[in-house]
Amino acid sequence: MPVFGIGAWYDIFLGGTLRNYIRMKTEAGTEAARRGQRLEVTVGGHAGGGRKVGAVDFGEKLQLDDEDVMLRWYDWLLKGEANGVEKEKPVRIFVMGKNEWRDEDDWPLARAKSTRYYLHSAGAANGLGGNGTLNTIVAAEEKADQYIYDPSDAVPTIGGPLCCQALPTGIGPQDQRPAEERKDVLVYTTAAFAKDTEVSGPVSLDLYASSSAVDTDFAGKLVDVWPDGFAQNLTEGILRLRYRNSQEKPELANPGETYHITVDLWATSNVFLAGHKLRLEVSSSNFPRFDRNLNTGEEQARATRMNKATNVIYHDRAHPSALIVSIVP
Repeated sequence: MPVFGIGAWYDIFLGGTLRNYIRMKTEAGTEAARRGQRLEVTVGGHAGGGRKVGAVDFGEKLQLDDEDVMLRWYDWLLKGEANGVEKEKPVRIFVMGKNEWRDEDDWPLARAKSTRYYLHSAGAANGLGGNGTLNTIVAAEEKADQYIYDPSDAVPTIGGPLCCQALPTGIGPQDQRPAEERKDVLVYTTAAFAKDTEVSGPVSLDLYASSSAVDTDFAGKLVDVWPDGFAQNLTEGILRLRYRNSQEKPELANPGETYHITVDLWATSNVFLAGHKLRLEVSSSNFPRFDRNLNTGEEQARATRMNKATNVIYHDRAHPSALIVSIVP
């Protein structure tokens, strides 16, 4: 049947909302159902409502009358009322940065261009004081970055898509600089954008990585850095290395072996305004949003010990690690 899916940037269920829409558009049981799918993505959801979510004020335009929108859709679907819904585009998204609503023909946006921002450094991208950068040029020969992940001192969750109350470090968009000061967080940042640049669509992290442990995690976070330094988290994700090939058939890693992995960071819609920078954080924890990997290969619920792991991120011609975003012309 037709479904009106409502999700939100910073909502803990955003990934499922977007996957549901995409799959039902192509695989619903009837042509009417496939044509009848609708999607609306606002800001907040389980991370809060109103014009201010977390530490960011998204303006008065954010607040739509969702009850009116849904009732009009139900009147069209169930009563057959020709009330204009049938003429509207199927997707409506709130574009952060510009802080405005926009109607679209579909999701993901057909005109968005998948763009790779390659990781670069001189082998010391650790923390804000490091030398990590991002750009669209593939590296030639560069020294890998590494850090020690200690599960007894995990990188703290600061805001993000949480449910259903804030942590002491907040909820939704928050300043990520306290985490970025840590040496077990690799920080890669672009130059400031000369003009407004929109990222709307799926986000993923294409990594070449190794670990001294038989199992560990790799986490990524997309960040919008304001001219005053405020580091606004946009979207994030994590991969447990044992599930790199399959969630059904876990495989422990060989310590020291390089693996080519993909970390799903879900999606966002954000305009990086002129003067802002795009930043990627890479670490091995985001706790307590995600449980800590104890690096031993034991089943987490039965683990009796924890180990430190030396984790390495490679970025050279043979290992072109990159952040993949959708740039809207």
